[in-house]
Amino acid sequence: MKKVFFVTTMILGAFFAKAQHVQFGLKAGVNSSRINVKDVSNAVDSRISFHVGGLAHIHLSDNFALQPELTYSGQGYKLNGTGNNADQFVNLGYINLPVLLQFMTKSGFRIETGPQIGALISAKYKAGAIDADIKAEYKTLDVSWDFGLGYITPSGFGVDARYNLGLSNIRENKPEKYTNRVFQAGLFYQFKTPKRK
Repeated sequence: MKKVFFVTTMILGAFFAKAQHVQFGLKAGVNSSRINVKDVSNAVDSRISFHVGGLAHIHLSDNFALQPELTYSGQGYKLNGTGNNADQFVNLGYINLPVLLQFMTKSGFRIETGPQIGALISAKYKAGAIDADIKAEYKTLDVSWDFGLGYITPSGFGVDARYNLGLSNIRENKPEKYTNRVFQAGLFYQFKTPKRK
């Protein structure tokens, strides 16, 4: 895990050095997350949570930018209870590092896509009075791919929507493949900085 973050930091450092200019920012919003289990039919519902963090918007040209982010993301899923059984919640907390390539238009709209690495920092199971730590049942590393749209105003405020498609198996010792699925919608603000001459 440390090697992955070290290599990512080195690559981003090279982009910072060559970039036309960099704008830092803050972002936050709502998550609707669930889990996908390959070849298994189940009644998994979405869990509503949030994400919050920071970003670096690195201009590569007039139309392209690279945007790495560092965010906390509440993920997981819900199983609806039947009869006298309580609803079950699996609450997963990740520190995510997406690195997105953005195509920018003069109107303020953006299209973005790129890989994301997530580090699991918490995993809780809740059902009625039961509250258990289940972090040992989940893998520390999650690899996924992001697809998104955004719009930024001249003032620096913007809105974005993103779909996170999990690629790696997040469960330990399970024959089926469990992958994250997360839809995010939120607000962001980019601080204005002067362009390099």
